[in-house]
Amino acid sequence: MKNYASRRNILQGLIASTILVGFDTVNSSWVAFASTADSFVNLPHLDGVLYADDDTRANAADDFGHLVRRYPKAVLKPGSIDDIVNIIKFARTHNLKVAARGQGHTCFGQAQVEDGVVIDTSTLNKIHDISADRAIVEAGVRWSELLQATLPQQLTPPVLTDYLELSVGGTLSSGGIGGATHRYGVQVDNVLELQVVTGKGHLLTCSPYQNQDLFETVLAGLGQCGIIVKATIRLIKAESNARVFLLDYDDLAAFTHDQRLLIEDERFNYVEGQIVSDSKGGWRYLLEAASFYTPPNEPDNTSLLSSLSYTQGTEKIEDKTYFDFLNRLAPTVAFLQSIGVWSNPHPWIDLFVPATAVEKYISEVVSTLTLADTGNSPILLYPVKTDRFTLPLFRVPNEQIVFLFAILRTAPSDDDTTSARMLADNRRLFERNRDLNGTRYPVGATAFSQEDWQQHFGSVWSRLVNAKRRYDPDNVLTPGQGIFTSF
Repeated sequence: MKNYASRRNILQGLIASTILVGFDTVNSSWVAFASTADSFVNLPHLDGVLYADDDTRANAADDFGHLVRRYPKAVLKPGSIDDIVNIIKFARTHNLKVAARGQGHTCFGQAQVEDGVVIDTSTLNKIHDISADRAIVEAGVRWSELLQATLPQQLTPPVLTDYLELSVGGTLSSGGIGGATHRYGVQVDNVLELQVVTGKGHLLTCSPYQNQDLFETVLAGLGQCGIIVKATIRLIKAESNARVFLLDYDDLAAFTHDQRLLIEDERFNYVEGQIVSDSKGGWRYLLEAASFYTPPNEPDNTSLLSSLSYTQGTEKIEDKTYFDFLNRLAPTVAFLQSIGVWSNPHPWIDLFVPATAVEKYISEVVSTLTLADTGNSPILLYPVKTDRFTLPLFRVPNEQIVFLFAILRTAPSDDDTTSARMLADNRRLFERNRDLNGTRYPVGATAFSQEDWQQHFGSVWSRLVNAKRRYDPDNVLTPGQGIFTSF
């Protein structure tokens, strides 16, 4: 009886998870058991598993934004890179769309695909090699995992995003910005080589010296020409500690002036900033900077703070380990997860504002902005130098310094009206910034038409179109971005 129950449980589990074996080309539907129908096509060999159960599909139909839901027909959890090659070839043959999903941290359905196949790259999470100046990793590796592997060798990726639980493939598809960007560019500027599966199902190696056009249209290319499956990331020496400075400002012009000064003379390793609510009403500004060091060498506080115009006596200075500083959001995220807020809708907006217009633009925004408009969530504002950016599809204003401006909004759960209002406000803020020759960092939730995308890519639009025709001629890849709705 025990053996019978065990076999029955296994069978029920297989049925519940709906592991697929074939595809019905007439009805455009997956088949869980072998069929004798003429329209039945066997799946290619897979080292992993293709799922079509409701739970797996529902998970892939959602993302961190919880604003857009598109249900795939199946979800591939690959056991090898060959699985991605095979499933893309299969999808291309049978007119199916495909999207790669790392940690699902997109905000507006970018990694979703209706009635197609989502590739869950989190199962491709092997760190292949770490040497003196580089690491070779699969796309599903999280940056926290890579950092924990490199630090014992006193090495670190040059640029890390504020939240470390993002996948390598995910951030390299969009850019990957952080507090060290003013020194080292974004994460895509620190890639030495890629392995990519194109929309034709070809596995290609690319770098600045091999298949350069593919390299430059996959990095920050929003998944349009290929799926990153392996990356070689540049590494630099890691210090063991971080001295963190929090400086308070009540004047926007003084705040942005000091931020510009700090990134120009590079006295700090890390520079960011926030717009924070004032207990007396309105908004104040918080400059966050860090100097990395290894004892017995220590930063000179007086030198680091010289000539800055922050509110004297309000500064906070704290020493942390390098890892704890970079991973500082982990306790906050754990708390938000424990109270359920992490699963609320997140209508985020991320923009690049020209430095020549930043005071005017931000003054206009904060003059009417309320805490309710943000859902009590962070507002980021910090500068970066555009001469650090080397990839053509990472679009920023044509100025030497631009400011990342991001409202990381949280909307109440089950309140579509508030989410819709925040999305409408995102569009309004985008258009105002666009009219000032600003651009969008396309990781948030802002409705975009094909015309918007063409304007966004500007002078490199034809380059992206030509690469799409070469590497994904049947428009198989990443439809959730909405860049090529027809091709």
